Amino acid sequence: MRVERMSNNQFTIFLTFDDLIDRGFTKEDLWYDAANVRHLFSDMMYEASSELGFELEGVLLVQVHIMQAQGMHVVVTQKGMNSDWDDDFVEMKVTLDESKELMFAFDDFEDIIQVTPSLVKLGINGGQIYHMNKRYYMLFREAELPQSNKENVIAVMSEFSFPSIITSYRLKEYGNVIMDSSAVIQLFDTFCR
Repeated sequence: MRVERMSNNQFTIFLTFDDLIDRGFTKEDLWYDAANVRHLFSDMMYEASSELGFELEGVLLVQVHIMQAQGMHVVVTQKGMNSDWDDDFVEMKVTLDESKELMFAFDDFEDIIQVTPSLVKLGINGGQIYHMNKRYYMLFREAELPQSNKENVIAVMSEFSFPSIITSYRLKEYGNVIMDSSAVIQLFDTFCR
């Protein structure tokens, strides 16, 4: 589990699927086992607040983004304290959202070129490429990934890259666009034919 303070009233938590498995959860449990999910979030909140020195009180807005290959990105925002409440009372309002995108980070552009022929063999031609903070990112929208090949794509991409822990919203806002569409086929035609 990785935690990062974003402001005085907000922090983020990132858990990989391996972290969830270590805690006894599967991806499906997040959608269907509400009681245990509340315990998971409570544990995560207190672990993160302890690590960051963040005092939990009042209402916490918890936005959970489940990313298909990466894991779970949680944004916690603390709202103002109601003076009528008990000091030990914490209320969590949890929102779950599953990302339909796949995003991977690469240390070197050459790694993107090397994965391209494998992606073409899987029938993948689309994708976008960004550069941000000395890394390259390849982003695929759901429509660019045949449902039957998604696990194969994740397996191939994992050999050359690692799942990104940033959201596509942040990447689009702060990253530089290298290729805005059809990145795989453009790279294949340019470097692999």
